[in-house]
Amino acid sequence: MTLDGLTPLVTLTAVSKTFGSGESAVVAVHGVSGSVAAGARIAITGPSGSGKSTLVHLLAGLERPTHGTVEWPGLLRRGQLGHQIGLVFQGPSLLPPLTVVENVALPLVISGVLEFEAHGRARDALRILDIGDLAAKLPEEISGGQSQRVAIARVLAMGPPLILADEPTGQLDQATAAHVLDVLLTAADQLGAALVVSTHDPAVVQRLSTRWPMRDGSLAART
Repeated sequence: MTLDGLTPLVTLTAVSKTFGSGESAVVAVHGVSGSVAAGARIAITGPSGSGKSTLVHLLAGLERPTHGTVEWPGLLRRGQLGHQIGLVFQGPSLLPPLTVVENVALPLVISGVLEFEAHGRARDALRILDIGDLAAKLPEEISGGQSQRVAIARVLAMGPPLILADEPTGQLDQATAAHVLDVLLTAADQLGAALVVSTHDPAVVQRLSTRWPMRDGSLAART
């Protein structure tokens, strides 16, 4: 499946994921097929326990499917998979001993970017998202909404073509959630990246053009 003739970033073919075995086995995702095209804006929707997070983890390569295949034809041709996907999680993801700018720069440093350049790119990303004043603060000194914005700045600094966000506003109040979504969309627009967000928040869903509704681990009709 392609969009405008472009190679999809990710394809899933009859993907299933089961945790455990025997009577205690839980089928989190069942028979899902689809693709994520360059520049896509996708909301994976559904109630808690519907398989949203597991599907995001499969798209990211964090989980391996029990059955079926996940392939990254539009990403692997660009380099190592881990450098091509930016992840934003619901819970805290910043390292407490590091300052905000050090947290944002860390993935770049790990990937081999010189520390001076990595910190420069981190500060640029923070400024783009209007949180440059947080650079010297520690994670314990900033709010939950600010922490999510820093996590998004970390993705922006890396510059991946695919951003995956797993319930990024799930622990935030309505006003903060709306602002975090603004920041996430800004980052995706700045990078020209595809954005896939798992959410049960209608306010998030209505701002993304494509919907993948999950129910009991399966994808319903997409819109």
